[in-house]
Amino acid sequence: MIRTLQQQRATKEDIIAFIKKAKTKKPSRKSDVCKNFDNTKLKPVLPDDAPIAVVLFAGGGGIEAGMVQAGIRPVIAVEFDPSKPELSRAIALNHHRNFSEYGCRVVQLTVQEVARLRFLGFPRRPDYLHASPVCANFSQAHTAKAGKGIETADDLTAAIAIAEAIRQLQPRVFTLENVSRYQNSQSFSIILSALEQEGYSVNYSVVSMDKFGLPQARRRLVLIASRGFRVALPWETTPCGWYEAFTKCAEGIAHLLPTMSDSQLLLKQQQALEKFLAGNVPTPLLIERVGGRKLPKYKPGSHPANTILRCLRRAAPTHFTDHKGCNRMALS
Repeated sequence: MIRTLQQQRATKEDIIAFIKKAKTKKPSRKSDVCKNFDNTKLKPVLPDDAPIAVVLFAGGGGIEAGMVQAGIRPVIAVEFDPSKPELSRAIALNHHRNFSEYGCRVVQLTVQEVARLRFLGFPRRPDYLHASPVCANFSQAHTAKAGKGIETADDLTAAIAIAEAIRQLQPRVFTLENVSRYQNSQSFSIILSALEQEGYSVNYSVVSMDKFGLPQARRRLVLIASRGFRVALPWETTPCGWYEAFTKCAEGIAHLLPTMSDSQLLLKQQQALEKFLAGNVPTPLLIERVGGRKLPKYKPGSHPANTILRCLRRAAPTHFTDHKGCNRMALS
């Protein structure tokens, strides 16, 4: 690896020779670094009187993971996609394994359906209510591929259901996260109107996540609403680069770097790297796999990584969708 060669004080010529050799070198056998890994040892223990939260459009549980880290107990998570029932069941099972010990119950209904049931069985006046409505029709990836995104009836009924959750549950704090274009939608106006009618103080902005500790080039609309007190958006921090995330921000990942197999570079990737090394000191780089007619772009370790839009796994292999909408296979 380039970093290892640097530490061994290899010359630029040695590093370039290593890169050229990487094209034909067979990948080394991947180490089973996750074998017998017990994630329960890393889970926080929450007190009985921890603040409680309800999550709408829960997905795989990313928000719940953050809540638990912050000392908040998720008690209900609503997640179901009628067009993908098998995937929804798999998500619910995974969610149960991760958060059931905190007393969290997964409701396998749409948010619109639980609203029609008047949120039966949901706690009233929870400390925290969060919603991440589906962003597909507002995302840049979607509109770039299919033309201008169109707000659908499903988007509007989802927003109406969120507004109804605010009215009926009366949370102390409400948050919403979505892509930046959501703020120009009728759906967002519906939610803002409900918050205003219920007397909430509202603060929202489009933020760049690399300035809040996430080493990705991801811009998101974040809204925080509260009643009786005001919650400000957090202060920005120094942007976090992708390599720093491996070595500092996430010490639990840094030890995996030496176990990774050598990069198998495509010809244009090789050319891009050689061009960089011709005028720069060797440093860790992320190199795009696609670049059209031009050489692929690269990102030094101090820059945020490109955003992985989604991951799809059907048996094997796993496919990732990158920031250009291209599917890439992750080799094991």
